[in-house]
Amino acid sequence: MKPEPAIPQTELRRVALETMSAAKFPMFASVDRDQPRLRPVSPVKTEEFTVFVASMRSSGKTEELERNSKVELCYLSEGHDQVRITGVAELVTDPGVRQQIWDENPLLRAYLKSIENPEFVLYKVAPQRVRFMREWALEYQEVPL
Repeated sequence: MKPEPAIPQTELRRVALETMSAAKFPMFASVDRDQPRLRPVSPVKTEEFTVFVASMRSSGKTEELERNSKVELCYLSEGHDQVRITGVAELVTDPGVRQQIWDENPLLRAYLKSIENPEFVLYKVAPQRVRFMREWALEYQEVPL
């Protein structure tokens, strides 16, 4: 099988964002001491390549991120195109950001009942690197940030 041609740099950002929108639920990789951990997540907000993820204070993910905040998100579309976002998960403490995300997410409100619930933890993954790959392209393209 012949590798797909590279997407022009002028189109790459748009195609990567479209792939993320179509995929919706990325896989979230973190590190548990010396063991990688991977799980699907449902972002509560996405601003281009910056992704906000809610968690529970008592979850293993929260404990892992306290020890090592380096993460990667991988979006995979039905057509097997990939977007990989490498970054650091930063704890969001800004009351305005937390309130906005809380107000925009009925599932979050239904599950946690109150924004004051001590179990409510919010992370922001700001991209340090974004890569895109078409199915069978066999190599990633760097997406300009």
